[in-house]
Amino acid sequence: MIPHDWKSAIYPLVGIAAIVVIWQLYVSMFGINRIVLPGPFDIWDASVKNWSLLLTETWPTFVESILGFLLAVAIGIPVAVCVANSRVLNLTLYPILIATQSVPKVAIAPIILVWFGLGLKSKLVIAFLVAFFPIVVDTATGMRATPPGLVELARALRASPFQIFTKVQFPAALPFIFAGAKVAVTLAVIGAVIGEFVGSLNGLGNLLLTANSQLDSPLAWAALVWLSLLGILLFAAVVVVERLAMPWSESGH
Repeated sequence: MIPHDWKSAIYPLVGIAAIVVIWQLYVSMFGINRIVLPGPFDIWDASVKNWSLLLTETWPTFVESILGFLLAVAIGIPVAVCVANSRVLNLTLYPILIATQSVPKVAIAPIILVWFGLGLKSKLVIAFLVAFFPIVVDTATGMRATPPGLVELARALRASPFQIFTKVQFPAALPFIFAGAKVAVTLAVIGAVIGEFVGSLNGLGNLLLTANSQLDSPLAWAALVWLSLLGILLFAAVVVVERLAMPWSESGH
């Protein structure tokens, strides 16, 4: 019998391998120009030849993504707690959050670039804005989903509001918080790349634009692959933290 954890890893690998084989066969059989669509072998070759450049350009995108995500967590969770526990704040802030989330980040990226310049700050802000909403929504949902019976039991035991929050509400909301964090950390990568598209001197997004302008499609696709790997790495890091924080939860396995 194959262990469950191994199956979880094998199935995606088999799916990726099937896509790569079909992709390479399609490109080879129909003679697709590598400028239009490079094959997996071309992308691999570009990755090997330019691994130093790709690694160098991955670091700024990683820093922008992780800082934007951590800022979203640091600000989003307290905001969600306030929204979930105060009807006034919920009625006041929730419509504003929805309205700001509805604005495409690509549209406001040039404005943020003017405010914060070409450096790290503008990319961090865009990554934060993209990652902020799922953190707030999922955390607030988790706070509201706390079983009323547990809260009443804590009150019957004369627990203080702070104790009810730390011992009952927050632990009950953890699955929702991590669900939002998994979405937010991948969105943070997208936000960082949006910032690099609009204006940047480095990063994988900038490399992607440069490679496209030079019609170097294999390198552009290699940058896309590295972006995907970066997103997977950050997602996996959140999963590891989830397992450490919630060893009792089935969702952490």
